[in-house]
Amino acid sequence: MTNLKQKVDFEALTKDDVELLASRLEQDDYTNPFEGLEDWHLLRAISFHRQELAEPYVHLLDIETFDEA
Repeated sequence: MTNLKQKVDFEALTKDDVELLASRLEQDDYTNPFEGLEDWHLLRAISFHRQELAEPYVHLLDIETFDEA
């Protein structure tokens, strides 16, 4: 699930998958900054495709209201 080079099946993601991803982001214990950035981008993509799964963790995204303008 964490390798963005692989196509993510957003419909197959579960609440537990997203909880694990959010937990990694909250702990921020990565061996390099790119791993954290990869997880952040994945959570952001989930928030667009499956908003209901990402909603409890939107605070981790720190997205401004007009970020996509």
